[in-house]
Amino acid sequence: MLTDKQKKKRAAYILKTLNRLYPEVPLPLKHKDPYTLLVATILSAQCTDARVNQVTPTLFALADTPEKMAKLPLHTVEEIIKPCGLYRNKAKAIVETSRILVEKYGGQVPADLEALEQLPGVGHKTASVVAVQAFGIPAFPVDTHIHRLAKRWKLTEGKTVRQTEEDLKRLFPSETWPKLHLQIIYYGRQYCPARGHSLDKCIICRHFEEEE
Repeated sequence: MLTDKQKKKRAAYILKTLNRLYPEVPLPLKHKDPYTLLVATILSAQCTDARVNQVTPTLFALADTPEKMAKLPLHTVEEIIKPCGLYRNKAKAIVETSRILVEKYGGQVPADLEALEQLPGVGHKTASVVAVQAFGIPAFPVDTHIHRLAKRWKLTEGKTVRQTEEDLKRLFPSETWPKLHLQIIYYGRQYCPARGHSLDKCIICRHFEEEE
């Protein structure tokens, strides 16, 4: 187990490396405003970003506002988003969330983490993505990939994603969070995969291995 000082040192190296490798990090989910980002993020649960991006143009051509989406028949939404998996639950969540946005928030996505978490189909991670990317609210969305890398890099002993999130928030300055959570995801995909991991290719893991 590393000391806090050792973890801070590792965090500084990770930040420096990721900023060099990924100076710009476009959000993988295609969207045009907070609402379309919210819908795309709901769809991304247990589904690849690439698959979501294939589905959303058709969906948003029919309904790209809460008002329009709330009026769509549920079976229409289900049919379009079927390739994303869990489509019945996701369709119900999207239509119901859209109705709540119209009735309670005047058709606007609330710029508030707690309010977002109250919406159907919106868990803490989805709310964090929308909060930080759409509104610049300090949040650090941690998915299973970030959780895996944080443990591999010995930045956390967290058993859950929420524990890991709290540990990472303590190690990295809040102004880095909007970019950093995406940088870690990109790095994991390119250099530090769950399977077939190679120290020759993984700059960060190789550096830590040499340190020990």
